[in-house]
Amino acid sequence: MKILMLSWEYPPRIIGGISRVVYDLAQNLGEAGNDVHVLTCWEPYTQEYEIDKNVTVHRVHVYNNPSSTFVEWVMQLNFAMVEYAVKLLQNYEFDIVHAHDWLVAYASRVLKHSYDIPIISTIHATEYGRNNGIHTDLSRTINNIEKWLMSESDSLIVNSKYMKDELISVFNINSDKIRVISNGVDLDKFKNTSKDLEFRKNYASPNEKIVFYVGRLVNEKGVHVLLNAAPKILREFNDVKFVIAGKGPCLNNLIELSHELNVNEKIYFTGFVSEEVLLKLYMCSDIAVFPSTYEPFGIVALEGMVAGIPVVVSDAGGLNEIVNHKEDGMKFYSGNSNSLADCILELLKNHELSEKICNAALEKVQKYYNWSNISKTISEEYRYVISQFSSEKKTK
Repeated sequence: MKILMLSWEYPPRIIGGISRVVYDLAQNLGEAGNDVHVLTCWEPYTQEYEIDKNVTVHRVHVYNNPSSTFVEWVMQLNFAMVEYAVKLLQNYEFDIVHAHDWLVAYASRVLKHSYDIPIISTIHATEYGRNNGIHTDLSRTINNIEKWLMSESDSLIVNSKYMKDELISVFNINSDKIRVISNGVDLDKFKNTSKDLEFRKNYASPNEKIVFYVGRLVNEKGVHVLLNAAPKILREFNDVKFVIAGKGPCLNNLIELSHELNVNEKIYFTGFVSEEVLLKLYMCSDIAVFPSTYEPFGIVALEGMVAGIPVVVSDAGGLNEIVNHKEDGMKFYSGNSNSLADCILELLKNHELSEKICNAALEKVQKYYNWSNISKTISEEYRYVISQFSSEKKTK
């Protein structure tokens, strides 16, 4: 098959989880013999056209007006994608367009109706879910674009049952149009990374256990829940350092909260870290914590499982479907710092439980979150949608 993916991010441009999903899916589809092209946003020091292993990458420049709103910037991105795609389609006949989230809705629709190509859209998250409702004009605009993309798509992919229920309840989407296909994780991600004790000293003393978080510093990721759990943890187990990796608009508020709780000396805010540093941090950590209050899936939890460290997750959204409590991870009540503290303390004090969880978690990701198998399932959905689209065209 000839597949065209549209995404606003692709490595080395990494804004959130979409980048990793698009990369791993595209690479696995390409490795299976498909002709995969990714149309994405240009990033400084990247090439406009590149053969990236099994994938052809096309990067477009976006007109950057400093006074533009985010939605206006997204529109500029879509205009640039359409302009590029028109030239690309002079040489290629794609079988399907795979759109990743509302940010590429306009370009995807133009390609569908101008070139008679079916669209599959992966809905990675929703504006309603991120903000626990629609409260501003900006959110209302994004929400409407999301609904428009869903109506224009021939099939929708979501990564959890939770997300399927959200699309049905919030957007009134017919359940038959939605396929639940989980994200995967690179099982060889840590293959060439070992535990570096000298590197570890940059973040914690040798006697301290590292409790690690990585992700955007936004409210729905729940880092404030972790900070509020810290005093109880430190009262019972003082030799702990909380390493918080990532950047975002909540950083200053979180730093202020750590001072208010008098735990700032035990918190290390790293800021943005490179992929190399991130891999080393995972390998040097003793526990990985993902305390989201809204999480459609949670790839970072899978990464922690592959790294061989026990993960603690909230029971929010897709995270609730990944982890079975005390079997392959620990699960706490979303937003409940006391519940989170109890889970972390149990792992710090019970080495046998931690080891059992790590072994079961690795076995689970190898069986259920293998990109090779997931990409085959998505390929089957592509073929079904292409055949249905072709049949409908013949009947018109």
